[in-house]
Amino acid sequence: MNAVTETVAAEPVSGVEIFVPLNKLKKSPRNARKVPHGEAAIEALAASIQHKGMIQNLVVEPEVKADGMPTGCYFVTAGEGRRLAMLLRAKRKQIKKSEPVRCWLDTANDPAEVSLDENVTRTAMHPADQFERFHELSRDKGWGAEEIGARFGVSPEIVKRRLRLGSVSPKLMDVYREDGLTLDQLAAFAITDDHARQEQVFENLSWNKEPWIIRRDLTASNVPASDRRAVFIGADAYVEAGGNVIRDLFTEDDGGFFEDAGLLDTLVVERLREIAGDVLAEGWKWAEASIDYPHGHGMRRTYPQHVALSDEDEARLAQAAEAHDALIEGYDSYEDMPEDVAAKAEALSDEIDAISAKRSGYDPAVVERGGVFVSLGSNGEVKIERGHVRAEDEPQPEAEPEDEGDGTDAEGGEAVEDDEDADEEVDEADAGKPISDSLIRDLTAHRTLGLRLALGEQHDMAMVALTHALVLDLFYHGFGKSCLTITAKSEDLATHAEGIGDTKAGEALAARHDQWGAQLPDETADLWPFLVALDGDSRTALLAHCVSLTVNAVKVPWERFASRIEAAEGLAEAVDLDMTAKWTATARSYFGRVTKAHIAQAVSEAVSPEAAERIVPMKKADMADAAERLVAGTGWLPALLRTTEAESETVETENVAADEQPAEAEAPHTEAQDGEDAMAQPTEAEADPSEPEPEDEDQPHYAVAAE
Repeated sequence: MNAVTETVAAEPVSGVEIFVPLNKLKKSPRNARKVPHGEAAIEALAASIQHKGMIQNLVVEPEVKADGMPTGCYFVTAGEGRRLAMLLRAKRKQIKKSEPVRCWLDTANDPAEVSLDENVTRTAMHPADQFERFHELSRDKGWGAEEIGARFGVSPEIVKRRLRLGSVSPKLMDVYREDGLTLDQLAAFAITDDHARQEQVFENLSWNKEPWIIRRDLTASNVPASDRRAVFIGADAYVEAGGNVIRDLFTEDDGGFFEDAGLLDTLVVERLREIAGDVLAEGWKWAEASIDYPHGHGMRRTYPQHVALSDEDEARLAQAAEAHDALIEGYDSYEDMPEDVAAKAEALSDEIDAISAKRSGYDPAVVERGGVFVSLGSNGEVKIERGHVRAEDEPQPEAEPEDEGDGTDAEGGEAVEDDEDADEEVDEADAGKPISDSLIRDLTAHRTLGLRLALGEQHDMAMVALTHALVLDLFYHGFGKSCLTITAKSEDLATHAEGIGDTKAGEALAARHDQWGAQLPDETADLWPFLVALDGDSRTALLAHCVSLTVNAVKVPWERFASRIEAAEGLAEAVDLDMTAKWTATARSYFGRVTKAHIAQAVSEAVSPEAAERIVPMKKADMADAAERLVAGTGWLPALLRTTEAESETVETENVAADEQPAEAEAPHTEAQDGEDAMAQPTEAEADPSEPEPEDEDQPHYAVAAE
């Protein structure tokens, strides 16, 4: 059958194998397939034929003229896709246009029926079988995605996905074959190659087998690539250290997941310690490295002070700035410049920064006794906090010499002289004796009264004194005392909410604090003249910052009186507090820590009652994750974080009919109040929201009414 059969007339016998030149084959007008083959399908067939030859022959019938005489050509009754694939190969010069094609001659059957039969009765391979065969080709023959893709006419990316699917546990593959899993669900299991872990997660799934739930459970102990630790280390360094990055080929995974959290933490701490060692070389007494910044350290912090540049540096700075401005003139950015010009401009910019950095520096004495905290910021950047001084390293004031005589008796009381025995003549030696304690108290009491009277009449100076007292407490941590009996205390919020200092809002407050700290003098004795010299607006801004640090609206369970929390409510209304930009409801921050009824209530308020009803049957953890996804972007807040807006009603007294006037005033009714009422009146099944969520799946679910 290797010889080409030159066919010039219809074969008298049907059901024989013949070879027909490619250019003698035509599409049959009685082909049942009216929708043409897609380009991808033809590409796949062409690749298959190129590597494995024509696995299945074409079925043909002879073309005849009107008088019944053959034309020498053949209509392809079955196999039009393969004919088009061969034509594509001829177009690419892989074969000649006259390439012999193996065909089966059939004149006994109806060509239309044969064409229909071929497309109807054949059964496509189950995708699971295809995935496993691809996996076997890769495993047994060592073919990569490029080789397999070339042999089957599919892209390497598709091959990679099929190979990943083929690596799913055989047990789960059988479940997929029996329609116990969808393709999307099977793809979710392919995020890891650990068959035991895949099967464990499958066994623990509830009725809800959403792909995102499967991926979440499989990566529960992993670290997402968006985590600040992963951003800091980077995937390349992590993999080089022996770590594995889990990638999801089927969905957008934002860089995947770092499988070994312990290894990642170790790498982060090691690198932070290296950076701390470099900073320690600057001369600091100590440098501590940790992933989280120790917000409750309680140390006083000093800041760099202004240092005058030398004449040489001033001259060079002016020259560099002038040269830099001349280079960048007419350009919007370095990218728009020629490479050589951009390189010169960047070099000048670096030099300007280096010289400008000399304008500030730490006192050598501070460096000698102070230290540095090196930690990780919320975006994965390194935070280096210099200038912290431990209490034992603070300079101690010199001890004052004790007075030999203090005008008191042995019991500490004032010595009383006998007027009858007292010598009326004053001894010159008595002139050096201190006055009695009682007199000191008497005189300073009068002085205090005078200060109170005077300070109450000088409003600006009262603001200076108040600011002075607050700054001493909040910046100098008790080193230096004010004569005002006003004590400023800033509650450490990290003891109430884990990680709060590393949030965007926490970092913003710390940055504002550091901006002021860098301007304040190192010594408390210089603070008063500094404050007096400040302009009014700056002093008011500093006072506002200090006052803000003393706010404590944390509600603790052991506090019996609500007056402080009520005051915080009034303050929130006064400053128009909007928490939507400072806090977001997530499974970790809220939904995973409240009852299912509260979760449903939140989704009902933020989205719709129907959305809440859909997630009520879920398990608690699944419901919390689903709520996070539903509520994202809505700006929803729990009642404790909402600010009640004061409602003002303008009563129109003109042209208002008497029957339109309300019989009595109605209390304002807001959405926030609705939420508070709902939370204040739980259902019978949820009398105490602090109780742990019942795990009994057979119990009736909470009914949530949206009003």
